[in-house]
Amino acid sequence: MHPIFLRLGPIEIRYYGLMYVISFVLGYFIVRAEARRRGVFSQPDDVLDLFLVVIPLGILFARLYYVAFQWDWYRSAPWEVFMIWHGGLAIHGGIIGGVVGLLIVARWKRVPFWRLADAVVPALILGQVLGRIGNFLNGDAFGTPTNLPWGIVFPASSPAGATYPGLPLHPAMLYEALGNLLLFALLWKLRTRPAKDGFLAAVYFIGYGAVRFACEFFRGDALWLGPFRAAQVVSVLLIMAFGTWLLVDRLWRPAHAGPTILP
Repeated sequence: MHPIFLRLGPIEIRYYGLMYVISFVLGYFIVRAEARRRGVFSQPDDVLDLFLVVIPLGILFARLYYVAFQWDWYRSAPWEVFMIWHGGLAIHGGIIGGVVGLLIVARWKRVPFWRLADAVVPALILGQVLGRIGNFLNGDAFGTPTNLPWGIVFPASSPAGATYPGLPLHPAMLYEALGNLLLFALLWKLRTRPAKDGFLAAVYFIGYGAVRFACEFFRGDALWLGPFRAAQVVSVLLIMAFGTWLLVDRLWRPAHAGPTILP
């Protein structure tokens, strides 16, 4: 296990960053195809505009979310806030930033927000699969010690190995990658099913919330909100609860009520 994919003199290309690049490229083509199929965008450059807004906001919010929960440490070294290559991006913050970006683009391009969200979520969860593989290669987002036969001893130079030197750990990042991959398969199958705008987004919110809530029990580097794991609180309150409300609204809202479209 080695975090560096390629080294050219002083330049390093890490697997974690490479997984991000691959996910952005794959995501672009998936979103472009889905947006065209759903009739979301009218111009070829609209998907590129979407990515130029959503990706920076996703990274920014992912960093701010992580820093907020680790502020006691960053307060003593504030310059580290800007050094994202040292690690510290939280997916829940990224999702929040992505939603903000979608709202901006939906208003800018004058397209239905939930239809746009449905076009994006398959690419989003596939990117999360690749991101967790990057975590595995980097040795972060690791699990707690285990005696199970698939426990992994991470190198001492990795965040996992430094925290639990010489101990086999749950590959929590691979647990989540597998759960996310199954969710991607479900979304991909459901994407052509006739449904109201927002149905696929609801399935994503509920599905990912459940996957992350379960996997968090095995995480050895959890962020905490008082006595609770922050990821589980957010998964229940802001993801699963919101997704359930949205799913109910998409399935049982009376037809005469008209579509819920955010400007």
